[in-house]
Amino acid sequence: MNNMLRVVVVASFVFILAACGQKAAQTVADVASSVPTVPAKDDNAAWKTYLGQVVSNHMGNSTGSPFLYYLPPASDPDFKGKYDRQLENVTSALGRGVQPGTLVVFGSSASAKMADLIVAAFNKVQAGSMKGVHVLFIGMSADNARVQKVVQPSGAEYVFVEAK
Repeated sequence: MNNMLRVVVVASFVFILAACGQKAAQTVADVASSVPTVPAKDDNAAWKTYLGQVVSNHMGNSTGSPFLYYLPPASDPDFKGKYDRQLENVTSALGRGVQPGTLVVFGSSASAKMADLIVAAFNKVQAGSMKGVHVLFIGMSADNARVQKVVQPSGAEYVFVEAK
């Protein structure tokens, strides 16, 4: 009887391990297939969809809804006006303060201009005033260092995702 019980326990254990191995392999495959593809620079609708996918992959420890700041492609006829309005929105929001646990996202196919916007807005943020806030910048690697440099003094956790 004891031998039979041991066989059942060992068989159950082997079955559980096999199931876990399959689930781990499936999870890796799911993650690989969920990596979004960067759309064409001038495809405004596709960029909004792409950014939504990237944000959902990086929610992490954030609580509540993320705040997404987006600039249209530089080819947009009203790009300058949209840039100016977005800069005013971001500067105002950061000036009011952001609750810890909030994810603040910046992304655009016009990565250099988005980096300019972030630098301009964060230059007015007090050091240490954004502890517990998560800042995600989706852009080109050439813009990462200057954005990181201006965000770090705020105390926010900075994450960069290269749009490639």
